[in-house]
Amino acid sequence: MERIKIAQLGVTHEHANGKIATVRRMPDVFEVVGVYDDRPNPAPTHFNGMGPFEGCTFISEEELLNYPGLQGVLVETPNTDLVPRALKCMEVGLPMHMDKPGGEDLALFKKLLDGCEAKQLPFQMGYMFRGNPAMQHCRKLVEDGVLGDIFEIEMDMNHHYGGDSYQDYLGTFKGGIMFNLCCHLIDYIVAFMGAPEQITPFLQNTPDVAPEIKNNCLSILQYKNATVVLRACSKDGGYGRRLKINGTNGSIELTPIERFDNQPLHVKLWLVNEKPGFKKGQQTIEFPGRTDRYLEQMQEFAQMIRGEIENPYSYAHDYLTQKVLLAASGYVAWDDIKDK
Repeated sequence: MERIKIAQLGVTHEHANGKIATVRRMPDVFEVVGVYDDRPNPAPTHFNGMGPFEGCTFISEEELLNYPGLQGVLVETPNTDLVPRALKCMEVGLPMHMDKPGGEDLALFKKLLDGCEAKQLPFQMGYMFRGNPAMQHCRKLVEDGVLGDIFEIEMDMNHHYGGDSYQDYLGTFKGGIMFNLCCHLIDYIVAFMGAPEQITPFLQNTPDVAPEIKNNCLSILQYKNATVVLRACSKDGGYGRRLKINGTNGSIELTPIERFDNQPLHVKLWLVNEKPGFKKGQQTIEFPGRTDRYLEQMQEFAQMIRGEIENPYSYAHDYLTQKVLLAASGYVAWDDIKDK
């Protein structure tokens, strides 16, 4: 099968290094024809240099947008620059994978989605848990009714990396770490819980940073019969990112939610009553270790470009995720945008 001609627009997003590394490990699928180096835009704290780009052909943004036969673009510029860059790709009809999140301007993000839908362009958001087999299995347990009626979900994106400069980086966003990292959680939750009835953000800081640096955040999404609690703090020494879902017939817990040392992940499942394929009581479901966070999504992106599948996540889903994110991050009240 002929390889897909792909280019990367940007090297300074937090996931830019990982994305180019993944597609370059897929030479039978992708041909990387060019990379646009968007420096000197401020690089995120964990921008680890240009190592993964060694050997790539560097081209200008104009050359990228007009490259003959280009079939897809990875948009990997800084968070607040993603949507403006993606709009340029949309305007020339390029399928794209755009990294997270969808910016701070809801109307601009909607313009991008509407344009992609009108042109029927494949558009994939870079929410990394879409390709996490253990997390997607937990979602399936919910959707299949194994846990009964869901009444409580807790998730966190805590970490302890980046040092002081990372705290300063979070200070560049009004929504702080909730905006920067919990977008991944919101994309995951909205996929099976839908739109909440109310959203209440609590954007705070740890005592050792300036008050404007919102590095210790919590948001509550209220549903008719359930609450979802999302947390993120950049000063958690335990690095214990966790997913816990409680229902009337049982609960599941996944801690940590990802790892890349080839060690397995374990989903712990407790059931009040047995369900097809699952016994009553406690059991553990093991998932093999992984070394590449982005592989499944890049495989899916290739299938979308080739027309083999439709995007499992609709334009409407991406728009709802963005609305929930902005409300959970304190940019706007949920009541003001939930019906828009």
